[in-house]
Amino acid sequence: MMISEMAAAAWTLAGTPGRTVLGLAGPPGAGKSTLARALVAELERKYGAGSAAYLPLDGFHLSNAQLERLGLTGRKGSAPSFDVWGYADLLRRVVEERDRDIYVPDYDRTLHEPVAARHLVPPSARLVVTEGNYLACDEPGWRDARRYLAEVWYLETPDEVRQGRLLERQMTGGRDAAAARAWVQGNDAPNGEKVKASRTGCDRILSTVGLDMPNGRY
Repeated sequence: MMISEMAAAAWTLAGTPGRTVLGLAGPPGAGKSTLARALVAELERKYGAGSAAYLPLDGFHLSNAQLERLGLTGRKGSAPSFDVWGYADLLRRVVEERDRDIYVPDYDRTLHEPVAARHLVPPSARLVVTEGNYLACDEPGWRDARRYLAEVWYLETPDEVRQGRLLERQMTGGRDAAAARAWVQGNDAPNGEKVKASRTGCDRILSTVGLDMPNGRY
């Protein structure tokens, strides 16, 4: 599938009055953020600057200080390590407040901390693409967030491909090979299994096999 085709399908959701939010779900390393950014870029290319915007769940990672307080340092990236209620409230604002700029946090993989206001949803944005692991999970908080999503698309990527990306991500972040493997097996893998269980709750399944991404990247 071409990105242009996927963007056209996403834009049909924006046909209703107001602002629409599309969610991309999938296990760690599936390529959600890359796809979301590519979709926003294609939508802006076709429909004009500011017509679409990007909103990553990763901006709602709890800080390292809060993870330590909660005993979740070794489970960073698990569902309880996110401020899901803050995420749901920002989605509500995105849907309901169209007359002002809305600032969106992100996660910095160099600082290993969330950072405020890295992204922007301008008043002109008709479609907002959000992405994250747990968007289709039928649990408190995540159900609340799901109410503001017109659809959730699931990005399916072979496990061996995801594992390679996750190992590279951890080593780039400073872990040696052994520590990276231990993190992926002990943390990313169970997180991924939880996300896979939410697959049936998604509106569309997208496979990265044969997916045409810019520069061949996912």
